[in-house]
Amino acid sequence: MKLHKKPNNPGFAKKLLAVGLFCFLFLPVQGFAKTLAEYREGVKSAGDFTEELIDYVSDVLDEGEKDVEYEREVLAELRKTLPVTEKVEWEGTSVETNNQWLEAKLKAFEEETKDWEKRRMILTEINERLSAIEKKIDQLEKPALSERSKDEEKRKLAEILRRPEYQKPEEKQESWFERLQKKVSDWFNEKFPRTNVPESASRGLSSLSFGLQMLLYALVLGFIAFLIYRFAPFFADRFRRRQKQEKEERIILGEKLAADEDAQTLFDEAEALARSGNLRGAIRKGYIALLCELSDRKIIGLAQHKTNRDYLRDVRKRGELYRNMNGLTTSFERHWYGFDDADEADWNEFKQTYQKTMSETH
Repeated sequence: MKLHKKPNNPGFAKKLLAVGLFCFLFLPVQGFAKTLAEYREGVKSAGDFTEELIDYVSDVLDEGEKDVEYEREVLAELRKTLPVTEKVEWEGTSVETNNQWLEAKLKAFEEETKDWEKRRMILTEINERLSAIEKKIDQLEKPALSERSKDEEKRKLAEILRRPEYQKPEEKQESWFERLQKKVSDWFNEKFPRTNVPESASRGLSSLSFGLQMLLYALVLGFIAFLIYRFAPFFADRFRRRQKQEKEERIILGEKLAADEDAQTLFDEAEALARSGNLRGAIRKGYIALLCELSDRKIIGLAQHKTNRDYLRDVRKRGELYRNMNGLTTSFERHWYGFDDADEADWNEFKQTYQKTMSETH
């Protein structure tokens, strides 16, 4: 083998090494792509960073202490872990991923600076979607476990996203009284603008103008007082009926429960669904029964906006209960939100863990 002669200039080698290192670190590498396993790890890491942000937001809601620098660092790591687009090699082809939805959600999170409860809901939605993506990648790596067509999977995902717990809350609208008050104020300012009395005017004219203004103010205020006196009992009664209805009804994961429904009634319905062959529905009904029972025992608090992950975090400091509920939550997500079919063994395992959890929380 013939070796190339080294250059006489001793600084040449150093310059060549520096240029090569620059090209390796900073110039784009054409055709580089991640494997599906590497992409799944990126999705999992993004989920971990999202969990950190959720815990941070929960601490702010509980204690009121903000850490803007920490929030900025975690967001930067999350974006770095899961870029908007990247190439993934799968089954001999290169696929371009599109994670624009994540960037849109993160921007919405950053722009919402006042409502921390809404910020937590945005992060929870991101976390659940990342979890669904990770489960889907697991199925792609093990195609024998799932033979459903892509059209059916898209249909099921669209069905999940249409459920009430994933819909945006309606924006708060002005009440009837607030709208009336605004209209009266605008009309009064338009028809009776504030009078500027010239300095040259007589004292008698100025006093008369002031008196007329006070009279108009009194008439308008009297009219408003009459409206309040006339219609206040109606609205007060309506408000009391609404409060009574809210106390009677409970909403868990988008499902309304009547006042006479308790955990045992719900679990009996779950067993009836299992006997009829609807095992996915049985697992969902059983999970709602679990949350209902924990609420009756004052372990968790029910709220319409809460997701299953929110309820799981509520018991994270209760060791054995948290471990059991984590298993039930995973089973619920996998069979209800995911794409896995449930069989008799899945239901029996869920039922045993449910009964164990109930016996240990007495």
